Amino acid sequence: MQAHDQGDNLLPGGATGSEADKAEQRPCGKFGGLSGKLLWLTVVCIMLAEVLIFFPSVASMRLRWLDERLNAAAAAAIVIDGLQPVELPRALQKETLEATGTKAIVLRKEGTSRLLATTDMPTSVDEQYDLTDVPPVIAIRDALDTMIFGGNRMIRVYGPVQDTNTGVEVVMKDKHLRNAMLVYSRNVFLLSILISLFTATLVFFAINRILIRPIRKLTGSMQRFSSDPENPQNVFVGDGGRDELAVAGRHLASMQMELQKTLKQQKNLAALGLAVSKINHDMRNILASAQLMSDRLVDVNDPMVKAFAPKLLRTIDRAVGYTTEVLSYGQATEAAPRRRRIRLYDLTQDVKDMLAIDAQSGIEFIDQMPPELEVDADSEQLFRVIHNLCRNAVQALGAVGRTLDGGKRITVSAQRVGSVVSIIVDDTGPGMPQKARQNLFAAFRGSARSGGTGLGLVIARELVLAHGGTIALVEKPSVGTQFRIEIPDRPVSLDDYRGRTLHEK
Repeated sequence: MQAHDQGDNLLPGGATGSEADKAEQRPCGKFGGLSGKLLWLTVVCIMLAEVLIFFPSVASMRLRWLDERLNAAAAAAIVIDGLQPVELPRALQKETLEATGTKAIVLRKEGTSRLLATTDMPTSVDEQYDLTDVPPVIAIRDALDTMIFGGNRMIRVYGPVQDTNTGVEVVMKDKHLRNAMLVYSRNVFLLSILISLFTATLVFFAINRILIRPIRKLTGSMQRFSSDPENPQNVFVGDGGRDELAVAGRHLASMQMELQKTLKQQKNLAALGLAVSKINHDMRNILASAQLMSDRLVDVNDPMVKAFAPKLLRTIDRAVGYTTEVLSYGQATEAAPRRRRIRLYDLTQDVKDMLAIDAQSGIEFIDQMPPELEVDADSEQLFRVIHNLCRNAVQALGAVGRTLDGGKRITVSAQRVGSVVSIIVDDTGPGMPQKARQNLFAAFRGSARSGGTGLGLVIARELVLAHGGTIALVEKPSVGTQFRIEIPDRPVSLDDYRGRTLHEK
C-alpha cells in the first residue's frame, strides 16, 4: 500500500506533487510569461498590418516608377518633335533611349502616332499597361505579377503628358522595374520590423506597468496566502485605485480576511469539540450515577418525592440522551425524527418544569396550548426546539430590569390549520439586535447576548427542517421577540388510508 500511495503522487517526468507546486509558484520571466506573449503578439499584429499596407504601397511605388519613365520619355519626345523635319541621328537616339531606360519612344499627337527614337526594336511585347486611370485592384495585381513573373519581359507603357491631349508610349524591359520593386519591398520589410519592435517595446513596458505588474502582485499575494493563510501579513494590500484590477484586489483582500476569520472559527471549533468531548465523557459518568440514585426515589413513600420523581427521571434521561448525541454534532446530521402523535400541552408543561423559572425573577410563563391539540412530530426533538426558544427568552428577560410594558411574559401558543400545526413562542423582552438578526441561524454569530454561542437557534432550525417544517422570526408591532414554528403532518400512504377506512367501517 505504501508503494502504491507513493506512486500516485508522482507526476509525468518523475516530478512529485510538491515539486510541481513549487515549479508552478515560481514566477515566469518577463519574456516567458504573459508580458512576453503580449510582446510577440504586438509584433505579429503590426507585421500583419504592415502586410496589408504593403500591397497598396508597392503598387503605388510601381506606378510612380513608370510615371517617371513616361515623363522622362515625354520630355525627350517633345524636344525631338521640335526638331522636325530634321531626323535625330542614330547615335543621339541611342543615348536618349539609354537615358530614359527604354527601347522605343512613340509620341501620340492629334490622333497620330510617330516613332521618335528606337534601337533594337523588339519583334513582340509581353505585356502592355495604360497609366491613364488605373484602379487600385488592377494596380496591386500588376505589381504582384511584375514581382513574381517579371524581370525578363518586354513591356509597353503608355499614358498622357501632364493634362494635355498628347500621349507618350515607351517600350522597355521590366528588369529595372522589378529590381526597384524588390529593393523597395526589402526596405519596407526592414522598416516594418523596426516599427513593430519599437511599438511592441513601448506597449510591453506600458502594459507591463499598468497590467502585468498588478497581476503579478495579485498572484504573489495568492501564493503567499495559500502557503500560510493564518498570517495576517499575507493579506493583499491594494493601492486604492478605481480600475478593474484595483477592485479585484479589494475583493481579494476582503475574501482573504473572511477566510482567515473562518479558519480561526474552525480552529476554535476544533478546540471546543475536543473540550466538549472531554467534558461530555465525565458528564455521562456523573449522570449515570445520578440516574442510578434517582431510580431509588421511586421506592420512597413521601408524597412530594413521588410527585417529583417521574419528572426528575425524565430530566435525567434527557440529559443522558443529550450527552450520547452531543459527539455526533459536526460529524453527521441529527437523527431522523421518530414521529408520532403527541399532545403539545403535555410537552409545554415539561418545558415549563425544565425551565424552573424563579418566582423572584418576575417572569411569567403562559401556556395557551389547547389541551386536545396534537402534532405529528418527534417528542424529544420538538421538546428541544421549544425549550431552546423559551430558554433564550428567559435569558433575555432576566438580563433586563424592567420591560417597556411593565411585564415579563413568555407565551407559548399553537393552532392547527389543515395539516399544519403552527407554534408561537413570544416574549416581551428587549428584542433581538440587528447583528443577531443578520446572522440569525449562524453558529457563534447569531447570539443575541454577550458570550452566547447561538447554537440553540441552529439546533432548533435543523430539527424543524428535519420534520419538513419552517422556523422564522416574526416581526411584531410591540416589543419582544416572536418565533413561529410550522410542522406539517406526514403524508398518509394509500395503504394506510384504506386500512384506516376499513377499520372505521
